Amino acid sequence: MEAYEAGQRLFGENRVQELLPKYEALPKEIEWHLIGTLQRNKVKYVVPFVSMIHSIDSMRLLEEVEKQCARLDRDSLPVLLQLHISGEETKHGFTPEELDEFLQSDLPDRLQHAQISGIMGMAALTDDAALVESQFAQLKQIFDRLKQGRFANNPHFTELSMGMSHDYKIAIQYGATFVRVGSAIFG
Repeated sequence: MEAYEAGQRLFGENRVQELLPKYEALPKEIEWHLIGTLQRNKVKYVVPFVSMIHSIDSMRLLEEVEKQCARLDRDSLPVLLQLHISGEETKHGFTPEELDEFLQSDLPDRLQHAQISGIMGMAALTDDAALVESQFAQLKQIFDRLKQGRFANNPHFTELSMGMSHDYKIAIQYGATFVRVGSAIFG
């Protein structure tokens, strides 16, 4: 509430089970983004109200978001494709091979509700700034390739979500349009 009272209106949450009670308790003008891992069986709980999902990490998850949007008659829900760039097993996302499979499929053309609006990725959790920089540079190259290629005719493909409290300054240098600075603000 302190952040809201200071004027913040866009909030991200990592976990569905933490997002739902906050959505119920806080003012409805808040724009909620789901930024953490999303399981297919929990999609139905967030589709009614989230403004964006940053963590589409598989074709099956994207198809479930599409299905739930159609079921609820939601015109559009912006989503970001999460790419696995860190090499860390604890992080999720499309591998390069899975991304190629997705791009060659007809799924992007069949979507009527889930609106692919960009990509998201997380760099390795490390103090090695050169490694983080190389991973953000890689993500930016993929974003540019997709924007000029498969999504060239998609006016909504504009978002590059990367960077957290410890590396957001590097992310901004590489064109991040969303950074996730939760721990720097909330502890």
